[in-house]
Amino acid sequence: MLTNLLIVLPIFALILTGWVARTSGALGPDATREVNRLVVYLALPALLFDIMANAKPADLWQPGFILAFTAGSFAIFAATLWWRLARGSHLADAAIDGLNASYPNTGYVGFPLVLSLVGDAGMTQTLIATIVTVCILFAVAIVLIEAGLQTATRRRDIAAKAFLSLIKNPLLVAPFLGALVMVSGVSLPHPVHVFMKLLGGAASPCALIALGLFLARPSDNTSNRYASTAAILVGLKLIAQPLVTWLVADRLLNLPPATTLVAVVIAALPTGTGSFMLAEFYGREATLTGRVVLISTVLSVATISAYLAIAGT
Repeated sequence: MLTNLLIVLPIFALILTGWVARTSGALGPDATREVNRLVVYLALPALLFDIMANAKPADLWQPGFILAFTAGSFAIFAATLWWRLARGSHLADAAIDGLNASYPNTGYVGFPLVLSLVGDAGMTQTLIATIVTVCILFAVAIVLIEAGLQTATRRRDIAAKAFLSLIKNPLLVAPFLGALVMVSGVSLPHPVHVFMKLLGGAASPCALIALGLFLARPSDNTSNRYASTAAILVGLKLIAQPLVTWLVADRLLNLPPATTLVAVVIAALPTGTGSFMLAEFYGREATLTGRVVLISTVLSVATISAYLAIAGT
């Protein structure tokens, strides 16, 4: 448990930094949106491009791990989407809630945690999980959000507007361009590589600071109605997703114990900041999402420790 706590402490420190900056007046009321726009339009696209461009196709081809982790992620995403739509939620809100329940924080928690558990052997699998999460699951959510926000009456017009929004979205264009670089086998010039690393490195810290800025807003009575929904989403993320992933990896595919361990640990990670970025950017479910990110991060120290104890690690 101490290892898990030490890994997530910097996350809380960055959130607290944003909270202090806003409550002290160092950053103004518009800081949340502007910092988040920095992430969405610059830092995160650079990170996504860099991940895809520098991946090696031969190393990434681990079909058993890909199937187990992807099945767990999309099963929870789809179930949450269905549940929220059945409860009358807007499609855009339901898509963000789907991310809240299935989007693990691989970048900030996953890599150091897996490294501490299994060493370098688990780094490639963590990269695979990151690509599935930030390039595929994220893209599906953006498509659903954009489709839900279109107001045209004719289906053809809605499809055209959604398509135009998608091809202009840097969070979709960047990983696509990175994938083209990966399959072409072209190496990026060193200055370009360093630039992408520097810019992409700002994504997670800035997103966490933006969350702290958001949490520093004066509270209102409407936040109380999110309590039960947040509890369910946190339960889906920390309990249901690793359970489904374990069932697929261990019972269905009979993967090696080390592979199953990595898949389940990553699935058990707290909700990442990607869902909050979208919630704040699109102005949908930001209060609920901020609460889920914070609570799941706190509780994951105990839930991940419990899983490792059960697994004998």
